[in-house]
Amino acid sequence: MLVDDHPVVREGLRGMIDAEPDLTVVGEAGSGGEAVALAEALRPDVILMDLRMPDVDGVTATERILAALPQTRIIVVTTYEADADILRAVEAGAAGYLLKDASRAELADAVRDAARGKTVLAPSVADRLVRFVRQPVSASLSSREIEVLALVAKGKTNADIGRDLHISEATVKTHLLRAFNKLGVSDRTAAVTTAMGLGLL
Repeated sequence: MLVDDHPVVREGLRGMIDAEPDLTVVGEAGSGGEAVALAEALRPDVILMDLRMPDVDGVTATERILAALPQTRIIVVTTYEADADILRAVEAGAAGYLLKDASRAELADAVRDAARGKTVLAPSVADRLVRFVRQPVSASLSSREIEVLALVAKGKTNADIGRDLHISEATVKTHLLRAFNKLGVSDRTAAVTTAMGLGLL
């Protein structure tokens, strides 16, 4: 079963899956909420699940589907490979995590492996997961970096943060850039979201 809020993406995935003689697409859903209802009706072996969708996101849909259908295998297929997204999907019970640039062969093999009970991870995702397990982000983010991100989460500007912490605005920027680098993100919003997802804020 395919779950993605973009019809063009679903059409592309369907084309790749249907081209395989041993695989069949039994249904498509355009949102997480629709996916939960459709999964219970169709009881598919494997679901390819988008991460970011309106109403119910892919992680929540994954949790709900697996609560009702523990035998179903869910592979997250997304353009995002932030550490927090990967961890949330794995914690929700996803059997795999692929990026949307996967080839037809990689996608088909992932579906087959998931159906056999194997875990399937894109190489870059596997690398990030191994790095995270070996060196938790909480250990590498300094207490000052966490302090700065907590103030960013409250909507404060760099100038506000500098005043609150009695440091220069340039120092605030340095702390933020270091935090971005450690969290694998490129902006303030993603840094806060990732830190929250990792339980640091």
